Amino acid sequence: MINFNKPYITGKEIGHMKQVLASRHVSGNGDYTKKCQAFFEQRYNFKKCLLTTSCTDALEMASILIDIKPGDEIIAPSYTFVSTINPFVLRGAKIMFVDSSSENPNIDITQIEPHINEKTKAIVIVHYAGIAVDMDKVMDIANRHNLIVIEDAAHCVDSYYKNKPLGSIGHIGTFSFHETKNIISGEGGMLVINDPRFIERAEIIWEKGTNRAAFFRGEVNKYGWVDVGSSFLPSEITAAFLYAQIECLDKIQEKRKKLWNVYHKGLRKLGKKGRITLPALPDYATNNAHMYYIVCNNLDERSELIKHLKDNNIYTVFHYLSLHKSPYYLDKYHGNNLPLTDKYSDCLLRLPMYYELKTSEAKFVCDKINEFFARKDSTQ
Repeated sequence: MINFNKPYITGKEIGHMKQVLASRHVSGNGDYTKKCQAFFEQRYNFKKCLLTTSCTDALEMASILIDIKPGDEIIAPSYTFVSTINPFVLRGAKIMFVDSSSENPNIDITQIEPHINEKTKAIVIVHYAGIAVDMDKVMDIANRHNLIVIEDAAHCVDSYYKNKPLGSIGHIGTFSFHETKNIISGEGGMLVINDPRFIERAEIIWEKGTNRAAFFRGEVNKYGWVDVGSSFLPSEITAAFLYAQIECLDKIQEKRKKLWNVYHKGLRKLGKKGRITLPALPDYATNNAHMYYIVCNNLDERSELIKHLKDNNIYTVFHYLSLHKSPYYLDKYHGNNLPLTDKYSDCLLRLPMYYELKTSEAKFVCDKINEFFARKDSTQ
């Protein structure tokens, strides 16, 4: 079986985790947390990084940071994971869903501004598959309307927009280190604060609403409860695991990009024939090979292809279901139809992508996809 995903273990994780156990500091915000945060701040020039237990928690911190209240409105894509939206719904916000682009599953920027009104608080951007949204246009809209931009960069480690790292452009960014991502810690995430006005409060929210971190730096002579917050810190064991992955980031990225290119070359002819749509990479975006997806022409064809690949021991999966049609939000959504969101929900298929996938296996996947369409064409 060629699995869809297989978490990569670098071999360095146990050594770092043993150091944590030997130190007897296994709770959060220790040496490994600081090492990880410093790496991201230095390599990507993020102003402030805080590791979290998940990208969901990072987004929840963002919703607290920008002071979401009942009645506020958030503009966001419908084609995303529920974690993008839940943190704002939990604090009483109304979600104004926007359709996807015809070029890729990212938000259609031209549809953002019509959703803005006096209740709008923020725009949440998802860079699907690590491929950038045109952030200059997004930031122009936000600046003209005095809105906060949050980048859900869950897919985006080591991906760029016009030489700027994704997650560094909006006021706030969030990352995921879930086991399906390029680098992992099992569960894990990170909040990136790019707007200096949020840095001090972010650290307080991160530390359960206390100024504990400032106390341990000697900046205050005692610490106490000064704001709302929660327990967002991962343990040092989680941070040590992540640090082992960080040490191998370049090696991981090189292999994943090689596999991505194997898929792109192997399926190019089907794309040119219009049998499937391949990922579109705008000239302002880089490719971090988070995933390789194809878009079939209809739901039935995708279902048939999934079965064909499974019969050949290849496990592929679709992705998000349209959030505006979800059981929870269906009776709350009163906007327009979002046909392109529904198209990606019905037709997008993700192919196997992980470090230990062999080039020969990726070529085999391509062969079986080409075989599937050749058979269909021969019977028409």
